[in-house]
Amino acid sequence: MADSFNHCSFGHLRPVVKGVWSFCKGVMKGHCKSWVFQSFNGVIVVGSLLSFVLAIAYAYLFLFPIFQPVIDNSHEIPHSNNSISECNYFEGNWIQDENYPLYDASHCPFAERGFNCLANGRRDRGYTRWRWKPKNCEIPRFNAREILEKMRGKRVVFVGDSLGRTQWESLICMLMTGVEDKRSVYEVNGNKITKQIRFLGVRFSLFDLRIDFYRSVFLVQPGPVPRRAPKRVKSTLKIDKLDDISNEWIDSDVLIFNSGHWWTPSKLFEMGCYFMAGGSLKLGMPITGAFKKAMDTWASWANTTINANRTSMFIRTFESSHWSGRNRLSCKLTRRPSSRTGGRDRSRISDIIIQAVKKMAVPVKVLHVTPMGAFRSDAHVGPWSDNPSVPDCSHWCLPGVPDMWNEILLSNLLSQN
Repeated sequence: MADSFNHCSFGHLRPVVKGVWSFCKGVMKGHCKSWVFQSFNGVIVVGSLLSFVLAIAYAYLFLFPIFQPVIDNSHEIPHSNNSISECNYFEGNWIQDENYPLYDASHCPFAERGFNCLANGRRDRGYTRWRWKPKNCEIPRFNAREILEKMRGKRVVFVGDSLGRTQWESLICMLMTGVEDKRSVYEVNGNKITKQIRFLGVRFSLFDLRIDFYRSVFLVQPGPVPRRAPKRVKSTLKIDKLDDISNEWIDSDVLIFNSGHWWTPSKLFEMGCYFMAGGSLKLGMPITGAFKKAMDTWASWANTTINANRTSMFIRTFESSHWSGRNRLSCKLTRRPSSRTGGRDRSRISDIIIQAVKKMAVPVKVLHVTPMGAFRSDAHVGPWSDNPSVPDCSHWCLPGVPDMWNEILLSNLLSQN
């Protein structure tokens, strides 16, 4: 390495040094020769000449660096030398990229109006032009047509809450940019995209591709109120039983889960919903303890049910929200990504998910989006929803952050193939 460095660094300097040395010899042979080395002035002259040589060398290295910069051609797919196991997609930073956004939500019939912030009056488009750049690798540039061809004949299933539905909508809109005949893409039951429907399925008929969404906000099974329960109990959650629609998720090639945003006091205890396990009501069980038990139930179901030879499984961690104020009811968005996470890069919910996956027998990839979302205080729906009177610092605008989740998801899938 050192020999190579010396050759590359100073080989080109030889003509310069040689010229300077010839100049010195000329000076010393002339009328300066008699006193250069016999007086203090001689030392000054030699020092000046050496300084001049060093200055030339540094200037040369500055103008012609050893390591030439990589040319950024945004129209080519960057290649990484790292394998998928070596690449941590979720350690990195957001960089501006004028090749984004990947689609126009107003031209995608499967993007909910409530997530289309530009259509709802947001004027600044800067939040749509950021790309996540992992620290030690690259995410391949999205190519809709290539993805559609590689996913031909597949069934992709998303299971979770409204944040899962947002990712589902994002993926459909991304892939539709590679379809010329938009009428060939349709919801299988003719339903409009709404939050009330438990099942939504979109078919790309030209590619025999299905992308489905199942609404299961807790992943485990809702239950009735047991006899002799206190009056405050209005409903229950059976944390030891998976959702009763789970049989519909099995027949899939790609299975993506998410949960977390409904595991809060406002969605549970304040609504009179308490936990049950083993047929018994658990009034004193904390939410984190119940979520851990629910994740163990999910993991056990996957271990015994999922055919890993066919189905690639993913689970997404908690998506950072940016509520503020004393009661965390204020929603103030920035115009650019935040420079600090404010502690939002960590989540107890995410930690429980990661720990559950570590103990599983069936392979599951964790889409650990918590840290990357922590910086995006600019990209939430905020007041630009279909109900502007209710601000939203939990959901994301489309196009936006969920598109990056899908780029990472697709990168994982392509690496497996």
